Amino acid sequence: MNMVLFITVLIISFIIVRIGAIAFQLTGIEWSLAKFQALSCFTATGFTTKESELITSDLRRRRIASVLIVLGHAGFVTMIATFANSLRPRAIADKLVIPFSAFTISDKVLPWINLAVIVAAIYIIYKVFTNTTFARRLTNVLRNRIIKKEMIKSVSCEELAVATGGYGVSRIKIREDNPILGKALSESELRRDDITVLAIVRADKTIPNPVADTKVVSGDELICFGKLGIIRKKFV
Repeated sequence: MNMVLFITVLIISFIIVRIGAIAFQLTGIEWSLAKFQALSCFTATGFTTKESELITSDLRRRRIASVLIVLGHAGFVTMIATFANSLRPRAIADKLVIPFSAFTISDKVLPWINLAVIVAAIYIIYKVFTNTTFARRLTNVLRNRIIKKEMIKSVSCEELAVATGGYGVSRIKIREDNPILGKALSESELRRDDITVLAIVRADKTIPNPVADTKVVSGDELICFGKLGIIRKKFV
C-alpha cells in the first residue's frame, strides 16, 4: 500500500509541476522559464535566480508560486514517509510467497525488491513525462482545461527576459482594442513611459529597430524594453 501511495504521489507531483508551468505561461512568462520556475517552487530549490523577479513582482504569479511551494512540501513529506515504509518488509508481510510455487522470499530480501520496484517506477514515470509527444499532449489537455474553467486568464504580454531594477524585455501582442493600434510609434507615447520598441514582429517578418513613424497594425507583436510593471499596466 505504501509503495502504491508513493508512486501515486510521484505521478501527481509531475502533473502539478506541469500545471504550475502552464499557469505561469498564461500570465505571460516564456515557456522554458515557466517550467523552470514551476519546478523551482515545487521543489524549493533554484528559486534564487534573477528571473524569479518575474514571479515576485506579480500578484497572480506569487499566488501560483505559493500553492506550488505548499503542495511541494506536502508531497515531499508524503513521499519520504511512504518510501521509508515501503522498505519495511513486515509492513506488507513476513515473507513473500510465489503463487503456484513452494518458493518463498524472506523478509531480508523484500526491502531490496521494494527498492528495485520503486527505482524502476521512478525511471518509467520520468521517461513517460519527459517524452516529447506525451508531454505536449498532456500540456495541451491541461492548458485547455485551465482556460475553459477560466482559472487563469491568458495575457497578451510575454516577458522574455529580466534585468536588474525591474527592467526587462517583453513581447506584446497588439489586440483590436489597444489604444496604440493604427498610430505611429511617435504618437503612442511609449517613450514617455520609458518603453523602447526594439522590434516589431509582423506576420513572418521582423522589423528591427523600427523608426518613429512606423505605424502599429492589427496582429503586430512589439518587442519592448522597459520597466516590466509599467509595460504590464500599459498593455494588460
